[in-house]
Amino acid sequence: MRARWGRHAGAGHRGVPARWRVAAVVAAAALSLVAGAVPALAAGGYTVTATIPVGPNPYGVAVDPAAGTVYVANNGAATVSVINAATRAVTATIPVGSAPTGVAVDRAAGTVYVVNTGGGTVSVISTATRAVTATIPVGPYPWGVAVDPTARTVYVANAGGGTVSVISTATRAVTATIPVGSGPTGVAVNPARGTVYVTNTDDGTVSVISTATRAVTATIPVGSHPYGVAVNPARGTVYVTNNGAATVSVINAATRAVTATIPVGSDPWGVAVDPTAGTVYVANNGAATVSVINAATRAVTATIPVGSQPDEVAVDPATRTAYVADYVAGTVSVIAHDVPGLTAKT
Repeated sequence: MRARWGRHAGAGHRGVPARWRVAAVVAAAALSLVAGAVPALAAGGYTVTATIPVGPNPYGVAVDPAAGTVYVANNGAATVSVINAATRAVTATIPVGSAPTGVAVDRAAGTVYVVNTGGGTVSVISTATRAVTATIPVGPYPWGVAVDPTARTVYVANAGGGTVSVISTATRAVTATIPVGSGPTGVAVNPARGTVYVTNTDDGTVSVISTATRAVTATIPVGSHPYGVAVNPARGTVYVTNNGAATVSVINAATRAVTATIPVGSDPWGVAVDPTAGTVYVANNGAATVSVINAATRAVTATIPVGSQPDEVAVDPATRTAYVADYVAGTVSVIAHDVPGLTAKT
């Protein structure tokens, strides 16, 4: 398993392996290979329909379905690439803080939140002007980010502090700091249940936070080195990638117990849910693939080759399209899901 910290934090941070310090060079070389026409790769009804060059070392990715835009945090360039989902072209590149990792969209407010791991801050971007309108200090080594549009709050997992920062979207200030487990990285919100889920990578657990009390109400053991987390509100389930075990833990949101453990590819990292299609996408960093899980049967139904070292994945349910940030390749892989009777963008 690769080093969990450091490679996304910039060369100046402690614990950065030498092989990650040259990742930007590798990415630049990879870009020249993918800038041209891309052959589609079909697998079980899923097709890679485009590979989009972005900045060096793309990590986080988020979709705004209503606006038809995709936001990608370029960890190696301190920028965010904005992709037009229709044309599949980069339409803007926005400077942010040092070593950006997580990214989340508040569609209702027209804002994008970008975690700057190297700077200990969060950049707030206006989707209208595509400019940074605020920079918010948070905890040490911030990593994942999630938005609760109902409560108008943003949650940031501070991997270096064992805490979660709670930001008010109205005041753009930290209103609470919640202690969780060791090495928190991934964070996801279920507004309907008033809960936040945080993966504690060094503890092998998931902390469950009440949005009302802003306190941890449960700690759930999962697999080795949990990293990514995603919620399926329709099924009342939570999916956690276990980076050290090559598995995904399925948690029942009501009972707060693990009800299934699903084998996936090597070094699983990001995870995203398409609640409409009933599918879960898992980026397997070590295998350069994406595993697709059927939410009903809890079995892997497809394995899709993507770019080198995929990190995060995001889904647009309206178009049955998944976007995968390929860290070393410096690209975003676009996966279309062909469902009988429905039309996916190709």
